[in-house]
Amino acid sequence: MSAQKEPSRPDESSLPRADSSVTTVLTIAGAVLLLSLAAPQWAKFLLTIALAKGLVVLGLLPQMRTGLVSFGQALYYCLGAYAAGLAAKWFAVSDLILMIFIGGSLAAVLALVVGVLLSRYRSIFYGLLSLALSMILYGLLVKTEALGSTDGFNVAPFTLFGYRPEQDSVRNVMLVVVTTIATVSALVIHRHLRTPLGRMTTAIRDNEIRLEYMGASARRVIYVNYVIGAVLAGIGGAIVAAAVGHIDPEMAYWTMSGEFVFMAILAGTASVLAPFLGAAIFSAIHSFAFDVSPNTWQMILGASLLLVIVFLPDGLWSLFRRAERS
Repeated sequence: MSAQKEPSRPDESSLPRADSSVTTVLTIAGAVLLLSLAAPQWAKFLLTIALAKGLVVLGLLPQMRTGLVSFGQALYYCLGAYAAGLAAKWFAVSDLILMIFIGGSLAAVLALVVGVLLSRYRSIFYGLLSLALSMILYGLLVKTEALGSTDGFNVAPFTLFGYRPEQDSVRNVMLVVVTTIATVSALVIHRHLRTPLGRMTTAIRDNEIRLEYMGASARRVIYVNYVIGAVLAGIGGAIVAAAVGHIDPEMAYWTMSGEFVFMAILAGTASVLAPFLGAAIFSAIHSFAFDVSPNTWQMILGASLLLVIVFLPDGLWSLFRRAERS
């Protein structure tokens, strides 16, 4: 009677690694909230703005993974800010969550229409068309005196579920809300990129024609990614409007869209945490450069981006990838 062979065990190195991104996102979010307790008020404000802009850059991530770059994210960033500000000014809406919801919803409505057009274009035409739409909004706002023209208008202090924070705790409350929204958004985008639709993003970049031959719709993927990016930009704009307390047409100007692309290139698109890293580093470099050299701070930012492109073409997040492999 022959001895039975024991079933072979799979090599542990060949097994798929457990996804640790969710744990990492939650851990970093908790660390940010804990560290913010001891942070000065100015640091909390800068971190709040960085997280809000990181949301806009997070919306760029799926688009850039398809090989497309939108130079018009400022369109929805500004639209979300004005929607939140006008809701407070005209309809006495002061609840922070409701203002953010209004900003994101209006951006979504416009993107559902505009995305039908943009999903037809590729390469530089996609970027320039999105930029043109952003500049149209800028021109309309500058010429509209009822909205403050070039000066914009102030936004009244916010409340949270009927509670109006004291002056000393306003930035604490804002930071907690923004961190929560950023965490949920990062987890949602992470999940989206792991769905069949999300996995097609890199396939479009590699070979769109082959993807179409397989029966998938590249336009549908691009359309969905565009709408997602618009919603996140609108949310980010509404947050900035409430945090700063003032909005103006400069939020739709082409340089603002350039900042978002700058942040995306700075950190890379390898992780849903990269956009927030890029936004935080950009804010730090911008504050330092403006303090040291108010007249030539753009040169310092440009030099920083140039160094990243030359030595880290995949962005700063590639440093973490290298550390994981070693």
